[in-house]
Amino acid sequence: MSRVKGGASAHARHRKVIKAAKGYRGARKNLFGTANQAVEKAAQYAYRDRKVRKRQFRRLWISRINAAARLNGMTYATFMNGLSRAGIDVDRKVLSDIAAQEPAAFTELAKQAEAALS
Repeated sequence: MSRVKGGASAHARHRKVIKAAKGYRGARKNLFGTANQAVEKAAQYAYRDRKVRKRQFRRLWISRINAAARLNGMTYATFMNGLSRAGIDVDRKVLSDIAAQEPAAFTELAKQAEAALS
């Protein structure tokens, strides 16, 4: 049996990494070793930041709800407590959207939350 040289598969592997490093600066875009390190690090950041994105969006939603709640004379915590006591089960993403797009509807929710606390 004839021996198999690794040139074709090595070239394909290198080409795959170089293609993933497209857009990087300097040697990171065209030297295989450096590009390999850069692509691997980018994958680590991407994995980590998929988790972080969820936290950041939740923080944003809470900030928006808090701002809208304070315009209606209550804090975020009292607003959420009032909603839960009133039996209104709306998630933070939707509440944030309502606060930004439809302030009148949010005011109605705030009134219901306040009534539930009384």
